[in-house]
Amino acid sequence: MRPPRTRSQSQPAGQRDPFEPLDERAAPPPQSSFSRISSLALQVLRKASAEFPADMVLRDILRQQTGLGRDEAQRVSEKVFAYYRWKNWYPAHAAMEEVLEQADERDWRFVSQAKDLPVAELLEKAIPEWAQRHLECKPEWLRTLQRRPALWLRTKESTIGLVKATFPDCHAGSLALCPTALEYAGPEDLFRSALFHEGAFELQDIASQAVGALCAPQPGETWWDACAGEGGKLLHLSDLMQNKGLIWASDRAEWRLQKLKRRAARAGAFNYRSALWDGGKKLPTKTLFDGVLVDAPCSGIGTWQRNPHARWTTTETDVQELAEVQLRLLRHVSRGVKPGGKLVYSVCTLSRAETSEVCMAFEASVPGFEPMPLAGELDLENPSASQVCIWPQDIGGNGMFVAAWRRVVGTPVVGTPVALS
Repeated sequence: MRPPRTRSQSQPAGQRDPFEPLDERAAPPPQSSFSRISSLALQVLRKASAEFPADMVLRDILRQQTGLGRDEAQRVSEKVFAYYRWKNWYPAHAAMEEVLEQADERDWRFVSQAKDLPVAELLEKAIPEWAQRHLECKPEWLRTLQRRPALWLRTKESTIGLVKATFPDCHAGSLALCPTALEYAGPEDLFRSALFHEGAFELQDIASQAVGALCAPQPGETWWDACAGEGGKLLHLSDLMQNKGLIWASDRAEWRLQKLKRRAARAGAFNYRSALWDGGKKLPTKTLFDGVLVDAPCSGIGTWQRNPHARWTTTETDVQELAEVQLRLLRHVSRGVKPGGKLVYSVCTLSRAETSEVCMAFEASVPGFEPMPLAGELDLENPSASQVCIWPQDIGGNGMFVAAWRRVVGTPVVGTPVALS
C-alpha cells in the first residue's frame, strides 16, 4: 500500500547527546581508501533521482562492490547523506566533487555547532520553500534535520536483557510508552548478528514503535494492518498480542507481503494471514475487526532527517495527492471496524494536509465514529487528545502523526465488506 518510504539502516547511529561537543568527531576519520569511497559516493549522487531514491541506489552500488569493508561502506553512506543535508550551503555552480567533500566535513563538525545555525538560514537551505506553507517549521526540528539519525531496536520483554548484554552500545529510550526500545550507537552490523536472526530484536524507529503501542492490541483480538508493507508494525502488533488472536495483513504489492512472510518466520509471528488489496472499496475479508491500523502512504516529511534526499524530490503536489489517498483509505477501511472497535491512522509526515485536515474530512464524511483518547505520554498538555504529532526532536526518531477513533456501539456499519474472490 505504501510508495517507497526510505528507512535506510546504512546510515550511522546517532550520538546520545547530539549537541554536546565531541573532540573525536571534530573531523572525519582518515581513510586508507579515501578516493574509492568518494568515487562510490559520486556514483550514487549521479544516479539518484526522484524515480531512483539515493538510499536504493546506494544499496545497489555497494552490493556490487568486492573487497569493500563495512567501515568503508559506511563512510560512503555518510558522504552521500551529508551531501543532501548540506548541498544548499554551496553555490549551485560548484563542482559536485567539491561539495561532496566540504559537506562531509561540515556534517562531522555540526555536532558542536548545532545551536549556532540561525533559523533563517535553516529555513532557506535545509528544506524546500513549499514546506513552510504546510507545517510549523520549529527551530528545534530544523536543527534536528541536520543531525545524523539514531538507530533504534525493538526488543521483547523476554529478550531486552540479553540484547543489552550482547550490545553494550545500546541505551534505553526516554519514551515510557515503548519500554523495550533501545537506541544503538555501536559499530556492529546488526543484520549479521545471531540475535537478529533468532528474532530477539527488530530494527524499527522509535516513532513506529509508538504507533504499535498506541494501538494497544490485546491477546485474542482480531486486527487488520491495512497497509502492512513489509510488516514492521504488524510484527509489533503480534508481539503485543502475545501471538494470540489474528492479524490480517494487506498490501497492494505481492513482493512486500512475501518479505513480510520471511520476516514473520524469523520473528516467530504466526498469528497473521495476508491478502493483496489495492486500497479500493472491495475489502480483503468480511471480518469485522476489534482494531484496524491504517499506516497510510504519505509524503514522508517525518523521515527527512533519516532520508535527506527526499527533501529535494518530494513536491507540494505529492502532499495534496497523498492526502486524497489517505482519506479514501480511511473511508474504505472504516467499514471493517466492529461496533466498539478502534480505527488508528498513522503517517510518517507532519504536513497539515495529511494529518489534521485528513482527520477533519474523515469525521465530516463518515458517521458513527468518535475520537478516542491516546496515551498521555505523547501529549502531556492534553492527555485526552485523539490526535498526536510526534516530533523528531522530542523522541530522537522520525516524525509521526497518529489519530484514533472508536466506532460507537449501536451505530450501523455503513456498507458491507466484500470478500475477495
